[in-house]
Amino acid sequence: MTLNELKSQVALGEDSHRQFKQDLTNPDALAAEMAAFSNSEGGTLFIGVSDDGSLPGIDRTEVSRINQLIANAASQHVRSPLTVRTENVGLKNHRIVIVLSVPKRMDKPYFDKNGVIWLKCGADKRRVNSKEELSRLFQSADQFHADELPTKARMDKLDKLRFRDFLRDVYQQKFPTPARERLKLLQNMNLATDDGFLNLGGVLLFAERPEWIKPQFIVKAIRYPGDDIHASDYLDSEDFSGALPKLFEGAMTFVMRNLRKVQAGHGVNALGTPEIPPLVFEELLVNALVHRDYLISAPIRLFIFDNRIEIISPGHLPNNLTIPKIQAGNSNIRNPILVSYVAKGMLPYRGLGSGIKRALEDWPEIEFTDDREGCLFRVTVRRKEVASSENIKSKEKSF
Repeated sequence: MTLNELKSQVALGEDSHRQFKQDLTNPDALAAEMAAFSNSEGGTLFIGVSDDGSLPGIDRTEVSRINQLIANAASQHVRSPLTVRTENVGLKNHRIVIVLSVPKRMDKPYFDKNGVIWLKCGADKRRVNSKEELSRLFQSADQFHADELPTKARMDKLDKLRFRDFLRDVYQQKFPTPARERLKLLQNMNLATDDGFLNLGGVLLFAERPEWIKPQFIVKAIRYPGDDIHASDYLDSEDFSGALPKLFEGAMTFVMRNLRKVQAGHGVNALGTPEIPPLVFEELLVNALVHRDYLISAPIRLFIFDNRIEIISPGHLPNNLTIPKIQAGNSNIRNPILVSYVAKGMLPYRGLGSGIKRALEDWPEIEFTDDREGCLFRVTVRRKEVASSENIKSKEKSF
């Protein structure tokens, strides 16, 4: 890092990725900062920089002491030990700024030596103090998956007809009548826990009324007039509940009935074709249902405006995924049970990682927003402007 690059970084101020320290003397405090970065998105500590962004630096005779303190804190005061990188940047006053880079790590969660788990919260840090946050950390490290969570639903909540049809169509297997055999089969299929309860995957796929068990996992759809959200005005609104196939069918129906129809060269008596290919929404809705974060108790939201359609899923992209990576076809399985059963034909699923690419091929006017602060993922499908009959008449008159 050059001095100009250092100044450019410092000029941006402290945030969840940058922290300033004028000096280091306490290895426990440093370990808490490094653990917070590792449990979050990684970050950089600038040692020799004041809180106000000035650059007093540290004396060259202190560099060895501080580097030793960093090494001790990373290896002995954080569990599991961290591998970090330091770089010395010289200042014009012959002093030094040490740039300490702490990468985002997958072996989460990281503790300080007192067993406290820290997370970055803006420019500060805070303790993890809830089971939900801890579960999310394990999920991000691929050590835990939300669809494996036990629920309070026993086998009497199973939709026997749907489960029977699935066994017949996919496995050519008969529905087991004895309850004990049925439970054993569900456990072998990774849909029930050892103590006889359906897990979340089993509820979302095969429960008779999933919304009675998990009422937050629904799809809320609204068609607004114009291009903005209104407090009370809407043209169409519906909440969709049920198992994943029912959620998908309801959301698709809502989208299709609110899309414009274009004649595309056909006669006036033709029904017309949707303004946006239906395959686009098949891919995006399946992606939202299968890959959302089920540790967040919130619905998927589907908003239709005059100029765009938004699908908002709880949870940002997992692990090291970025928007360019998913556009290139990369993926990370957040809910492996759901993915495995959807791939067996429960939804129109065409292959891991291919959905976003296929949607973009059919309709390039799609934007993605990975909101890590708000913990949501937004897909915006742009609609093409259609001239109104009034605009057409006014243009005709001008000729």
